[in-house]
Amino acid sequence: MKPSNIFGQDKPDEKTKKKGQKQVQVKLRVNLWTVLAAIVIIFFVIPGLIAGVQSFGSSTTESVTQVMTDIKAGSVQKIDVEGSKLVVTYKDNSVKNSTKEDTESFTEMLKNYGIDPANVDYNIVDQSATAIIGNIAGIVLPVLLMVGFFYYLLRAQNKGAQDIFSFGRSKAKVFAKGKQDVTFADVAGVDDAKKELEELVDFLKNPLKYRKIGARTPKGALLVGPSGVGKTLLAKAVAGEAGVPFFSMAGSEFMEMLVGVGASRARDLFAQAKAAAPSIIFIDEIDAIGRQRGRGGMMGGHDEREQTLNQILVEMDGFTPNDNVIVIAATNRGDLLDPALLRPGRFDRRIVLDMPDKEGRLAILHIHAKGKKFAKGVNWNQVADRTIGFSGADLENMLNEAAIGAAREGHGEISMVDLEESSTKVKLGPAKKRIQSEEDKKITAYHEAGHAIVTHFLKNMDPVHQISIVARGMSLGHTLIPPVGDRTHETKSRLLEQITAMLGGRAAEDVVFNEMTSGASNDIAQATKIARAMVVEFGMSDIGPINFGPDMGLGDFGQMEWYEQAQNSPAFMEKIDTATKKFLDDGYKAAVKLIKEKKKLLDKVSKALLEKETLDRDDFEKIVGKN
Repeated sequence: MKPSNIFGQDKPDEKTKKKGQKQVQVKLRVNLWTVLAAIVIIFFVIPGLIAGVQSFGSSTTESVTQVMTDIKAGSVQKIDVEGSKLVVTYKDNSVKNSTKEDTESFTEMLKNYGIDPANVDYNIVDQSATAIIGNIAGIVLPVLLMVGFFYYLLRAQNKGAQDIFSFGRSKAKVFAKGKQDVTFADVAGVDDAKKELEELVDFLKNPLKYRKIGARTPKGALLVGPSGVGKTLLAKAVAGEAGVPFFSMAGSEFMEMLVGVGASRARDLFAQAKAAAPSIIFIDEIDAIGRQRGRGGMMGGHDEREQTLNQILVEMDGFTPNDNVIVIAATNRGDLLDPALLRPGRFDRRIVLDMPDKEGRLAILHIHAKGKKFAKGVNWNQVADRTIGFSGADLENMLNEAAIGAAREGHGEISMVDLEESSTKVKLGPAKKRIQSEEDKKITAYHEAGHAIVTHFLKNMDPVHQISIVARGMSLGHTLIPPVGDRTHETKSRLLEQITAMLGGRAAEDVVFNEMTSGASNDIAQATKIARAMVVEFGMSDIGPINFGPDMGLGDFGQMEWYEQAQNSPAFMEKIDTATKKFLDDGYKAAVKLIKEKKKLLDKVSKALLEKETLDRDDFEKIVGKN
């Protein structure tokens, strides 16, 4: 069955209608400004020009006495009387101006000078009409100009923004079929989530197939996952595949400085979607309005946000049936959402998106590699292994940085070297050429070599991938140890060896220089974090399997329903600190022991680092051997 398509290509006259509406608006604006311009020209420009012409042609001014003398002498051809102004035209075609008293008429003035008015060719100009028009223009024109000025300001202010009288209207963007280029074929690495959303799209396209066996439309789907895993991309794919109107809006767009606007926008959004049903609503970053209500303290409260959330709850599952509108929402803070949002009947499907595994990364790399030129020697399996822990957005950025780097160096194709550099850049930041003394370089080289040596000779650690003393970000050097494969669990043995490897740099400084530097501060912080988690959260210490962390009441979906700071007794706090310190002390002792045993290899690796600055796995294993 062909899906209903309100905004699709089946109705080409819709574009024509919108185009016509825009043309009418343009014509109205043009007409308005044309009228205002005409008024200004008629009442100000033309009279000014006339006055200028007249004044240009009659720049000479004569006294009244001289004009009367000239009349008696017969040298005046005619006189135009304009109020108190006399425009005197002489028989030689010259024009002169003169001014009489306002209280005296022209005929009386002639008689006073002994001149018969019947012998003078004069014309009294009636200025009453001009005066009336001028007075009207003086009142109306400023008003019209002010109206036009404020109209222009409002148009400029609202250009690309919301009209000043429509705060309560939804700001949702509407996507029609054929307007959104992204489809499910452009999404990879989240196959389970894609399958769930494909079913929602199929339900809208073929509702009878599901209703025949009594299935109802799912009310909503909530996408939860870290940033960059493809939540918004999936929503765009739904817009491209659905063939129904798709309304997209960010959670923050509901909020405004005016109270009640958020709830009004929610009502308007659902009203639009219901009018266009079957349709889909997508709310990005729903945690901006969907946070848990009514919890004081850390969670706080916000009346406007809670009103907006209440309205959305009612719209999704209230008394009014809402069968043909599906709501999709995305968030990376699912633990903060209100439990009422997550119950069945609202967001029936809660879809968790994780970082992609190796197969997912390969699929993502192949999608984003389209349109880019790669060398024949590119090993995509190796790239996928190298990028464990990368999100889809990280992978896309890595390939783009590789292309930029290859173009900057003048390469015709993207090589493995370009990909290696771009992956390191995405993870650690761009390389920095800091000016360092020979002593600082030597300390950095031994520090990074210490990490590498300790890691290499520990049984449960992954192979060293790269060692470098090139500064990146906030670090002076780095030792990359990417996992060999994706892991779900971490064992106690491996966590203890991670602590030992992290303290290998400090151990090398201590053994070689008999000194300690501040360069190990981040290593110590990370090692302490792991050791404390082993005691407080994982129950891996001699204290036993007890959780000493904050008490967080979690709902079915992991959302935090309450929070209470851990109330540990002083005796237990002392035991926690003692157990944490024991893990760190044991790790440091193991690191120092390894450094002393492999001191010759440490010196060789440090020397190679000072010469080359960066060693890859093959260079490193040529020195220390393979495990």
